Amino acid sequence: MAAGLDRPQVVSHAQQALNYTLFDCKWVPRSARLLCLGSAARGSGLLQLYELRGGRLALLREAVWLAGIERGTVKVWDPRQKDTPVANMEPVQGESKRDCWTVAFGNAYNQEERVVCAGYDNGDIKLFDLKTMSLRWETNIKNGVCSVEFDRKDVNMNKLVATSLEGKFHVFDMRTQHPTKGFASVSEKAQKSTIWQVRHLPQNRDIFMTSGGAGSLHLWKYEYPAQRSKKDSEGAEMGVAGSLSLLQNVTLSTQPISSLDWSPDKKGLCVCGAFDQTVRVLIVTKLNKV
Repeated sequence: MAAGLDRPQVVSHAQQALNYTLFDCKWVPRSARLLCLGSAARGSGLLQLYELRGGRLALLREAVWLAGIERGTVKVWDPRQKDTPVANMEPVQGESKRDCWTVAFGNAYNQEERVVCAGYDNGDIKLFDLKTMSLRWETNIKNGVCSVEFDRKDVNMNKLVATSLEGKFHVFDMRTQHPTKGFASVSEKAQKSTIWQVRHLPQNRDIFMTSGGAGSLHLWKYEYPAQRSKKDSEGAEMGVAGSLSLLQNVTLSTQPISSLDWSPDKKGLCVCGAFDQTVRVLIVTKLNKV
């Protein structure tokens, strides 16, 4: 763990009690506003828009909707074509349908390349190539996959973090794919409870935060190896995983922190939501020193 006074600190700036179960929260770019999405009574969905005003959150508007879930299927939608998905990734005939718990876009470095990574309840991670509409890579991490995220989705694939039910997360180096071994990875067991979410700092993609079932947040930094690839005994290129260091951890709630998002504009400003029906705005300090 980073030592001394240079360690980042996690400071609570504002919080708001809610009357529904909060599943996700997102910053609105170039603003002091954030969205809260959750489930209200009788299973109806609820979306609220808040604005940060000093040390408090002011509710601007809200909307209620009903939605259904299709098991084992990942769909990609274009808002200009709202009635039909532009991509539909589902198990082939005869393959068991697993619940998909999380998805993430990546490899979007031009107008043609795109991938979608999906994590499933049985520990499967699948990488779909949207250009060729094919399965590019898959692996299994032995526990349900709660969250996946590329360190940045608008560049060539660099790193992917996947979190799981039993307190473990994996960092995959996505620059070099070995023909049989796939991508190199390093794993860390941060705690005994579920790691619900992972989010990379927009201003430094080697720093990321995980949120846990014990109501805690852990701030991590990824260190690259001296060489990111090497040749195996047969001359094929294979990746080399780096290492992880814990910068800070803090417990904010007695309930799981299920959602997390960094502000894309203000370095160190983030928001998180927990099952105690509270949304919290936090400030992480000293990120320029790690």
